[in-house]
Amino acid sequence: MEKLAEYPKNRKSSWWNLMRLVIPSGIGILFFFVPIEIGGRSTILLDHLVRYCIGLLGDWGPWYALGVITAGALYPFITGSWRRSTTHLVFTLLKVAGVLFMVLAMSGAGPALLHESDKLPFLLDKLVVPVSLIVPIGAIFLALLTTYGLLELVGVICQPLMRPLWKTPGRSAIDAVASFVGSYSIGLLITNRVYTSGMYSNREAAIIATGFSTASVTFMIVVANTLNIMHVWLHYFWLTLLITFLITAITARIPPISRMSADVANPEPMVPRGERLSSALRAGLEAAERAPSLQRNVFNNGREGLLMAMSILPSIMSVGLIGLLVATYTPLFDWLGYALYPFVLPWGLDDGLMLAQATASGLAELFLPALQMTEASFVARFATAIVSISSILFFSASIPCILSTNIPISIPQLLAIWFIRTAIGLFLAIPAGYLVLFLAV
Repeated sequence: MEKLAEYPKNRKSSWWNLMRLVIPSGIGILFFFVPIEIGGRSTILLDHLVRYCIGLLGDWGPWYALGVITAGALYPFITGSWRRSTTHLVFTLLKVAGVLFMVLAMSGAGPALLHESDKLPFLLDKLVVPVSLIVPIGAIFLALLTTYGLLELVGVICQPLMRPLWKTPGRSAIDAVASFVGSYSIGLLITNRVYTSGMYSNREAAIIATGFSTASVTFMIVVANTLNIMHVWLHYFWLTLLITFLITAITARIPPISRMSADVANPEPMVPRGERLSSALRAGLEAAERAPSLQRNVFNNGREGLLMAMSILPSIMSVGLIGLLVATYTPLFDWLGYALYPFVLPWGLDDGLMLAQATASGLAELFLPALQMTEASFVARFATAIVSISSILFFSASIPCILSTNIPISIPQLLAIWFIRTAIGLFLAIPAGYLVLFLAV
């Protein structure tokens, strides 16, 4: 290891920055990755905290969620973003529809079919209310992972892996981890910023946007709770991360991504041989030194988390309900599921066809597969939870976000990437489910 004392030169400042790196990062790791048993239930601290807040709100929970959804529907009109494109206009109208569906869910008005237990009531109780709390609360604690140097430190260490495995520069390690730990919106914001500054090629930006910018850890908790697999949370988290990044390594090497331009204006310099660890620590300490105060960070990230919830919740209620109705009353996802079924068939899963058809509905909304597989076998539920995250692309949020960036990628290309990711994800997630079932017995 190199002379770590060279940065910073002031010993007191060095220790202060080291504490700013270690303490917030350690708290973030504790909240997201360490299961703790409280009240006879073993899960991560963030999940315990959100459940406590839901209980604290009680009957006011739906009213709070209605306020967030209404604000989310009004926000595009306040900012004028609904005028940007046809896609923005369509999703703004869907957000307005989300307010209407939320009112129907709370009042019991409207057609009886909407109030079947697996339609509006399920969306309200199992998704909308928990997500309305887990996103802003999770954003606060995610700041501890993403702001105080942990990502920079891990990123430099991971540089030798990025180019050989995923054909992206070392600097994308930070982007990849931030995307996975944070959310697609955080990841795409970073990716677009780096791309427009000339440090990613078209191909690299597409790999990162479609391969790393998945739903956040907080959303994974919602999916795991919905499918009743929180008791194997660590298995689920690490296998999802592994499978997601493995699929990305494959899609980076095949069309349509492999045919995109690889020209880059500002290629990154390499870390000198033998200086990897000292450079990583230096990067972490520099990030810790630049980091804002805890109070400011909590406020900013809480606000951004609330804005993210405002964007997501109306789409969950509208696109989620529409997707459930399409899945129940039309054969669209059944047809698409047949195209995915060959990737399930080799594993001999009893509810394999149902799994393929449910995961097909994930193209509309991330949560739809989970909603349809709550009564399936453990292996099918576990595979559903993985593929819901590893597929990455869905029309209620991530696809419109990608289309709103400067990255040159079309809807047909996104659809092709979604199918490839989902097919490979199914093929890998089912044996992963069997493995966890074996280990959990």
